Amino acid sequence: MAQVPQTFLDALAVRTWCGLALAALGRAREEIDAINVYPVADGDTGTNLYLTVESAVTAVEAVFEAHGTGGPGKPTLADATRAMAHGALIGARGNSGTILAQLLRGMAQVLADDSETVHTDGEGLRLALRHAADSARQAVARPVEGTVLTVAAAAADAAGEAEGDCGTVARAAYDGARAALAATPGQLAVLERAGVVDAGGRGLVAVLAALVETFTGEAPGGVPVVADTAHARVADTAHARVAEAPASETAGTPLDECADAPETGGPAFEVIYLLEAEDTAVDRLRDRLDALGDSLVVVGGDGLWNVHVHVDDAGAAVEAGVEAGRPYRIRITHFGLGDVHTTGAERPVRERAQRAVVAVVPGEGLAGLYTEAGATTVLARPGEPPASGELVQAVRRAHAREVVLLPNDAELRHTAAAAAEQARTEGIRVALIPTRSAVQGIAALAVHEPERRFDEDVVTMTSAAGATRYAEVVVAERQSWTMAGICQAGDVLGLIEGDVAVIGTDVTATAQTVLDRMLSAGGELVTLVLGDEAPDSVAERLEARVREAYLAVDTVVYRGGRQGALLLIGVE
Repeated sequence: MAQVPQTFLDALAVRTWCGLALAALGRAREEIDAINVYPVADGDTGTNLYLTVESAVTAVEAVFEAHGTGGPGKPTLADATRAMAHGALIGARGNSGTILAQLLRGMAQVLADDSETVHTDGEGLRLALRHAADSARQAVARPVEGTVLTVAAAAADAAGEAEGDCGTVARAAYDGARAALAATPGQLAVLERAGVVDAGGRGLVAVLAALVETFTGEAPGGVPVVADTAHARVADTAHARVAEAPASETAGTPLDECADAPETGGPAFEVIYLLEAEDTAVDRLRDRLDALGDSLVVVGGDGLWNVHVHVDDAGAAVEAGVEAGRPYRIRITHFGLGDVHTTGAERPVRERAQRAVVAVVPGEGLAGLYTEAGATTVLARPGEPPASGELVQAVRRAHAREVVLLPNDAELRHTAAAAAEQARTEGIRVALIPTRSAVQGIAALAVHEPERRFDEDVVTMTSAAGATRYAEVVVAERQSWTMAGICQAGDVLGLIEGDVAVIGTDVTATAQTVLDRMLSAGGELVTLVLGDEAPDSVAERLEARVREAYLAVDTVVYRGGRQGALLLIGVE
């Protein structure tokens, strides 16, 4: 359905643009994945861009939900653009996604300069696009022409020459980007050999097309994908081979994994993490990472950064982040033999497993525990829940015909349901078990038997999760009303099944009260998961309490790492 044209860029236009960009990338994701050959032919640029924009959409929607959509409380342009940039920053994936996050941040720095500004005109959009292109180029340690940076610069140049309202400027930027994209094979040898345009640039053109549609109500078309007619025949052949293959063989597999791809060399690992650090520390980090590897992109500011680099020594890249500040949401991908990011020219297509488990986990320690048990994990940091696209990507990564999905959080149930539905359209059989805590997921995983019939396995895992009562001990961030009374910031809260049941001042005493209440209804096994800020004495005291007061009840203790809660408790 066509959008109602808008002359100015305001908060509602930002919201519309983000939604249209996500839809455009969703339609083009597989196409962009298929032409991805630079800097690494890993076939996931389209997916990474989609996940980056999905995170931006989530952040913008949260702003509108908080402010409301009408009256004096509606979001300002600054509110919307800052949310868009922050969402993209924390959700950025891969090289192109990280650069796109910086492009959006660059625009926000111009558009949010005045917090009271209601909207901006064509001149403001021109300035924003120019600053976006410049800041993205500065974020890349060694800029290369023929990439998304070239396309962004061309868009800014064309916009700078346009005169008129936002629609006119957006159309000029799109036309300039499209022309630059068509020229990328002549600027980068790897693109010319493969006969394709730059995948990241193709994604940016899709985002700019969405910007045109936001202002004009019509989406432009005709984006180049291949370099010329001869190469087009090669690409069409590859796509036809995928279209003819059974869905069970191709579901979730990037198109370039089914066709020959150019040989690629370079570092073995892609390392990505969010980093809390000061500007001066990040300057030193850039120098160190630049010496360790290539494809270095560091974006962000104001104390929060997204770091992306390709290296042979992944540990050294992470250690460099530790020295600079606090890295988290660390992702390490191996480009080597057998990895899902390796092209078809370098390895045979991997046979799908019959069944796999995909689980969302709140801390690095639990991620290790789940991984050892055979699950594919998605790490969720406090306040940063994974988007549905990230869960779909994990289901694909599990590479199985049947998948059991454990969201391990009541707030993620709808997100997980959307991911499951998407995966099913790709030919994967997915069962969603509505686990509300990681301890319920542990119980489900403990009884998982891949050799059983799928339905029987799901029923058994669901029963085990449902028979596990769960609780957590956290520190209150602010004064608030609870089921147990009024709590103050800094109070220790004991939550049972999601509701505050105990308000205390001491972690150990509060945890013991919670445990006693849970065991009053009986139990055979107590699971304790300690966060990295929990006192070491907590587990010792609770284990002793179980031995002294509850006969025939066993206790198992795990280290969860940075999981948000001081303590998770499960009683089976």
